[in-house]
Amino acid sequence: MKKLLIIGSLNLDMAVNVDHMPAVGETIISDKMDLIPGGKGANQACAAGRLHADVTIFGAVGDDTYADIQIASLHKAGVNVSEIIRRKDASTGIALIAINSEGDNSIVVVSGANATLSCRDIDEHIDLLKEADIILFQMEIPVSTVLYGARKAKEFGKTVILDPAPVPKEFPEELYRYVDVIKPNETELHMLTGIEDIEAHLPEAAGWLKARGVKNVLVTLGEKGVYLEAEGEEACRIAAMKVDAVDTTAAGDSFTAALGVMLAEGKSLKEAAVFANFMSALVVTRKGAQSSIPSLEEVQEYIRKSDAAIQSSGLCAEIA
Repeated sequence: MKKLLIIGSLNLDMAVNVDHMPAVGETIISDKMDLIPGGKGANQACAAGRLHADVTIFGAVGDDTYADIQIASLHKAGVNVSEIIRRKDASTGIALIAINSEGDNSIVVVSGANATLSCRDIDEHIDLLKEADIILFQMEIPVSTVLYGARKAKEFGKTVILDPAPVPKEFPEELYRYVDVIKPNETELHMLTGIEDIEAHLPEAAGWLKARGVKNVLVTLGEKGVYLEAEGEEACRIAAMKVDAVDTTAAGDSFTAALGVMLAEGKSLKEAAVFANFMSALVVTRKGAQSSIPSLEEVQEYIRKSDAAIQSSGLCAEIA
């Protein structure tokens, strides 16, 4: 299998369950708080590890207990954690997550050590990029570091996957030129393109990204499924799996990771997206970030039991 490198954030999630999201000025009560390893980079690495990928994560944490919890979780998942930088002068990133009764979440991130990951760090660990085949980025580390890392990755001829979340206020247009696969959700695609009513204008929005250099566009649409424009192929829609969602945390991260793992195994982008769709559907039926991520065997069993998988080899309908 090809090697995956994930360059991104590592957080400890502090998650509380609430009946509803608090309004401005409102105080509400939750009965407990869970401490769960998270962060978009770490979640992707955990998901890739549980899918038995050859995966390394590169990022920064503090020299604290939160970092110990995070690193132990990733190591248990089979991730190479030896390249994680531990900062003496910064704390591990924290995410404060409220999850309502419908499984939707609201997240506030305190970047901590994630904000210190620099272009110099990339240069000092440049062999990681040279040795990897597929490199995944998100936007919870400095934008300048993502841009520099993606530029270096393309100089080395690597496949670059970008999960553009959270979308920064100033998104560098140069970055699009280095992206082989971009995976925004509906809200993120609107923020990137400025196009209103994304659902009704998916081809237009995907075309906007491709005109700026992105090769492949994959948009996750929640219960409306997935929209895919793969290079050299007709656009298609992948149907959403019908599940009882309890928590959407890490669903998008797991989708992106599964996409990378399947591409590393030589699958087409369409095949990879179908598998990733099953992976993320299973994630939303469980609570937490890394605690919700299934193993490869669990995903395979879920696919076998799915009527949709039996009825369709791809769940992908061509769009005229």
